Amino acid sequence: MNGTLLYNEPMSNHTSWRVGGPAERFYQPADLADLQKFLKALPATEPLTWLGLGSNMLVRDGGISGTVIATQGYLKQLTQVDETTVRAEAGVACGQLARFCARLGMTGGEFWAGIPGTVGGALTMNAGCFGGETWERVLQVECLNRHGELITHTPKDYKIGYRSVVGGRESDEWFVAGTFRLVPGDKDESLARIRTLLHQRTTTQPTNEPSCGSVFRNPPGQYAAQLIQACGLKGMRIGGAEVSSKHANFIVNKGQATAADIEALIDYVADKVQQMHGVILIREVRIVGNQA
Repeated sequence: MNGTLLYNEPMSNHTSWRVGGPAERFYQPADLADLQKFLKALPATEPLTWLGLGSNMLVRDGGISGTVIATQGYLKQLTQVDETTVRAEAGVACGQLARFCARLGMTGGEFWAGIPGTVGGALTMNAGCFGGETWERVLQVECLNRHGELITHTPKDYKIGYRSVVGGRESDEWFVAGTFRLVPGDKDESLARIRTLLHQRTTTQPTNEPSCGSVFRNPPGQYAAQLIQACGLKGMRIGGAEVSSKHANFIVNKGQATAADIEALIDYVADKVQQMHGVILIREVRIVGNQA
């Protein structure tokens, strides 16, 4: 193996909420081939957790059993296939992918600039914003299974929905790369669109505070933020966790939050929205790990 294996690595160093107990083992692969070797060498019963930017994950204070595989900054190949197609490995930041496509005169991927995550996470949850969704652009995906075998799938192998990707893969398969089809366009216009989207994001979201992005999915025909705000929950705090006063579908770490604070506030918000509006909010954020 050419990667780096760490023990009892604090997950607070690797999540955008800046919380989380230690990972029992934490592997940073040198590249895709190295990750294949690592997976082949693991016991079949080893619990695995995959981590990108840590922007859509709440790690509980008791940490994570087994091995965390960190892709961001490691599975980082980003290449042009042809004049309308790019391939990006799972650790490539979505913002980097957006700018790469724009500079090549490929349009339709500008929305990725507003997603605070990696390609792997975007594929897993069909991440989207500003009217675009990841799987609208997918030609094919590459996955690894527990045995380190590389498998290729196309969109027809999956049931794709709003923040949902189901089927087409076994429970022990993970996205490690995607090939995306864009539309030829004007480079300068595309880059200007990205700047506009980023400005919109910074003016409407608490990008200067630790958060996970949107906590809840938008219910059909409604906006989670509006429902939460109508409950009077902006500024609501539990411990060091607070419902953002800038955007009600964001929970921010005010400096001393624990994962337990954040999880309790997520549950409190969901309960209040159900009581007042009769709407069951579904989390976007993934909660993993052990209670302290």
